[in-house]
Amino acid sequence: MKTSTFLVTGGARSGKSRIALSLAEKSVKPFYIATGWAGDSEMDERIRIHKADRGGKWTLIEEKMALTGAIEKAVSQGADFILVDCLTLWISNLMMLEDENLENRTTELLETIRNIKVPLAFVSNEVGCGIVPGDPISRRFRDDAGFVNQKIAQAVENVILAVSGIPVLIKKSGVNKQWI
Repeated sequence: MKTSTFLVTGGARSGKSRIALSLAEKSVKPFYIATGWAGDSEMDERIRIHKADRGGKWTLIEEKMALTGAIEKAVSQGADFILVDCLTLWISNLMMLEDENLENRTTELLETIRNIKVPLAFVSNEVGCGIVPGDPISRRFRDDAGFVNQKIAQAVENVILAVSGIPVLIKKSGVNKQWI
């Protein structure tokens, strides 16, 4: 039987993380894989607040780039739910810190999704609803985020759009196949 997999997407401050956290309400040993990092005091404060909001139930793995390894680590440590927050920061990290081949990293992630035996959720910003960015690196980021979101949305069973804190189910276990 396939384990539930999710993508929770939406705009900035739309409630994505809160909605994704709620998916693990019944889990006993949830793992939170954080791709963000404190590069300044403002981000340090955001991370502190985010940790407090999650509560002590969650085991934290901080990983900027090697998501498949972090997911495998969580599975090996007995996770009964894994939340990756967030894919857009992961993409940014790859662009700024390593300039890795995003396509190869995404392919690895898709293979992990196909083989996972633990409920798995991803959070990602929907960045394609605004204006076309004015510089090449911002356009590349927007394009890469759109590419990754599309691939992950196709691979997971459920896609939830966060709108003003309200979860809107836009894909449930293959329902959208009739639209393709």
